[in-house]
Amino acid sequence: MNEQYYHVYNRGVDKRDLFMDRHDLNRFLDSIKLFNTIEPTGSFKEATLIKNKADSDVRRPNPLVSIVCYCVNPNHFHFILKQEVEGGISEFLKRLLGGYTKYFNLMHERSGALFQGRFKSKLLDDETYVQKIYAYTHLNYLVHDIPDHKKHLIASSEREYDSNLFDIVSDKEANFVLEMYDGNLNFKQQSLEIIDIIRQERGKTSLLEEDTLP
Repeated sequence: MNEQYYHVYNRGVDKRDLFMDRHDLNRFLDSIKLFNTIEPTGSFKEATLIKNKADSDVRRPNPLVSIVCYCVNPNHFHFILKQEVEGGISEFLKRLLGGYTKYFNLMHERSGALFQGRFKSKLLDDETYVQKIYAYTHLNYLVHDIPDHKKHLIASSEREYDSNLFDIVSDKEANFVLEMYDGNLNFKQQSLEIIDIIRQERGKTSLLEEDTLP
């Protein structure tokens, strides 16, 4: 439903990595921004042209979703999304995952599915759980035992909230979060405390294990 918040996540098929290098990760991050519009976008190249026109004082189209926080790990991702239009989350993920799969298969000379079926989503309608899942999503990379040689293939909303410079995250939703937590320092501290509790309960999990939600 519109104006409601969802935790959305998925992983690579057969637990495979989604990114072979930083170029792949940057392509995925750019795709998040380019495909998040109610306007038809077509290919990544066409979406880029639309963005460039928007940057030339042409009004940007409205987003399908507002992104509250996210974490992209080497083989899976998490988002907290607010659905802005009917079917917005499904359309956004269809464009994002479909477009990235086409790019990845072309670049790495493979075929077939890249992601593990349809994305998973959970409506956030419990205030206590919301606090847990915001932290879990925002700092998800800290939950996992990620090898050193893959740590450059991580991207998180942590950088945006720490700097107050919002790129992927919605400015409006970020302001709401920071008001709720009384500033970015408190948001960071409380998120780290929740992550610490989760890690005490289960230890650091391998990227090959299922990402059990809190």
